[in-house]
Amino acid sequence: MPAPKSPGQILQELWQLLQDYAKQETVDPLRNLGRYLGYGIGGAVLIGTGVFFLALSALRALQTETDLFADTWSFLPYVIVALGLAAVAGLSVWAIGRTTGEERP
Repeated sequence: MPAPKSPGQILQELWQLLQDYAKQETVDPLRNLGRYLGYGIGGAVLIGTGVFFLALSALRALQTETDLFADTWSFLPYVIVALGLAAVAGLSVWAIGRTTGEERP
């Protein structure tokens, strides 16, 4: 039969158990969350850069390849591109906000 443990040993084991549990339930999930945040921020930067360059190329194409927007109508390509970007932002917000399967509480 094992010898009974002293109260000091029991408290030390309890303290170690609490530390291990706290690390398992807080530090490890936060480390995983940091990895997901890193991928999310990186993806958002790349998508934002791509959308910016696409909008800029659409603006330049409207300005240089068409004769419709000369003189007094020269502001119209900017309006068209701004409306296109607003539509893309609206679609993004709509896609984020829609539910998938279960209703939100």
